[in-house]
Amino acid sequence: MEERVSVSISDGVADVRLVRADKMNALDAAMFDALVATSERLACEKGLRAVVLSGEGRAFCAGLDMGRFAAMKEKGGNGIAGGEQRDLAARTHGQANFPQAAVWGWRQLPVPVIAAIQGVAFGGGFQLALGADMRFLAPDARMSIMEIKWGLVPDMAGTPILASLVRDDILRELTFTGRIFSAQEALSYGLATRICDDPHAAACEVAREIAGKSPDAIRAAKRLLNNLTVDPGPALLAESVEQQNLIGSPNQLEAVRANIEKRAPRFNDV
Repeated sequence: MEERVSVSISDGVADVRLVRADKMNALDAAMFDALVATSERLACEKGLRAVVLSGEGRAFCAGLDMGRFAAMKEKGGNGIAGGEQRDLAARTHGQANFPQAAVWGWRQLPVPVIAAIQGVAFGGGFQLALGADMRFLAPDARMSIMEIKWGLVPDMAGTPILASLVRDDILRELTFTGRIFSAQEALSYGLATRICDDPHAAACEVAREIAGKSPDAIRAAKRLLNNLTVDPGPALLAESVEQQNLIGSPNQLEAVRANIEKRAPRFNDV
């Protein structure tokens, strides 16, 4: 786990860092495993008051590892998220499947989670940021719901969270186009909590402030706020079913090949 995610805990605050800086903290099988294992470990950590989630190096998380798409270009196949082939419709972690647990696990932690975001948060990396209760962005940070670029849909718990944050038409525009948007746009859309020159330092400061409050009240508050949203179960299952139908389909594979080969895609009509 330490090869992908590091954890240090001081005075009730867990500093969780993605440590695959040479790959912009991209999500490979080991990163999925580490994210799920880390959130599960912290859920049982006594004395935990708050969590800061960040990425080492020049990016928070660039999304799925390019090696997965390269393998798909050659072989097609299923289960690109989280390693070996999986039945995405199977609920292996409560209401979620395994790839969703890499995001939903942070949402379900009993204490607040603050994501500190520099560089990029694209695709699965953007969804990972959504798992946090708050998102602090560097001024030059960039985000994207990038799955459409690869002929896919967001399937890591992003859709039920986004529905509670973003105006419907904005969400549709970002999902249908996959365009990259700025930190200032993220703030205006409701996707960023703050823009900070040093998002990690600012996140740690707020986490320490939270840690100084009654832990019973903080945990109760998070339970209440989580319960304000509509039951996420149907949305989590729906995004898994849609994704499973897309992965390996002719147009999805054409999207991957076109991007890797840097050409215009030639899609078949539906």
